[in-house]
Amino acid sequence: MTTNQICHFEIGCRDRTKTADFYAKMFAWTINPDPHGTAVRTGGDIGGHINALGHEPHTYTIFYVMVDDVETALEKAVSLGGRRIVGPVALPNNTSFGWFADPEGNTIGVYGEAKGAAS
Repeated sequence: MTTNQICHFEIGCRDRTKTADFYAKMFAWTINPDPHGTAVRTGGDIGGHINALGHEPHTYTIFYVMVDDVETALEKAVSLGGRRIVGPVALPNNTSFGWFADPEGNTIGVYGEAKGAAS
């Protein structure tokens, strides 16, 4: 996937089964159980997950933008008036992610190859 394009989304909830059923019926999305959440295919290029984290935030929506380096992207967000929230967090597939808040408080995810990420 090309950098700086939306590459993934998440919908946070308390009850994954109930939430997955809602979105399957609402938009006819394909829902599949997954070890990391409930995988969602929208019929377009971008897929996502429905997650029940078991802690705050219980309910949230977030999209992820593909970046060359998660740490660099998080630093850039801070330099532009944003705030680092999470990350970088290493994932098992040699990738990492992070979350930042823009100056208005919206949470945005960044995702890319792992480069010295620490969880």
